[in-house]
Amino acid sequence: MNIGLTGGIATGKSTVARMLVARGAALVDADRIAREIVEPGQASLARIAERFGDRVIQADGTLDRRLLGTIVFADADERKALEAITHPAIRELMRERIAALEAERPDRLVVADIPLLYESGLQHLYEGVMVAYVPREVQRARLIGRDGLSPEEADKRIEAQMDIEEKRRLADYVIDNSGSLADTEAQLDRFWRSLRSGPVPL
Repeated sequence: MNIGLTGGIATGKSTVARMLVARGAALVDADRIAREIVEPGQASLARIAERFGDRVIQADGTLDRRLLGTIVFADADERKALEAITHPAIRELMRERIAALEAERPDRLVVADIPLLYESGLQHLYEGVMVAYVPREVQRARLIGRDGLSPEEADKRIEAQMDIEEKRRLADYVIDNSGSLADTEAQLDRFWRSLRSGPVPL
């Protein structure tokens, strides 16, 4: 079985991913793959240099992420151009990794960690979707405390993503991270047990 794991900013998705791996799941991380496809020698890096110019390539041949980020976050068309290069490559490599893991151990759960799964319309590619959830007010408080953001900055980051309540509504499995780590562990224990008898709502 495979599932897509997603959530919102500061909802504890990485914590849930670590707990699933600790229980025996295999993890395919979209963010990690996004970094792999722009390493020196990769086709995506060459296409980025062709589209944005050699200015985004540093002297050692690596991508200047800071400069590229400045360019694409200032212009929606530039961001779309970058996504048109990177997103298909990320999806293809994720498919390859998931297929290889499933072939190696058909009985093992494969978790695809995708921050913008719903925003990218990729939910149909997985047998189920798990959302790491906390209410918006908890997201906001965590962002302010964790990242030192102002309330206004925290709100902007939260509003840049799909509403967490909508993700919760769409999910096949919801892990509520607003309590203690022990609460989260207990929910994942129930989910893990359910794999033996078929999916059940949490």
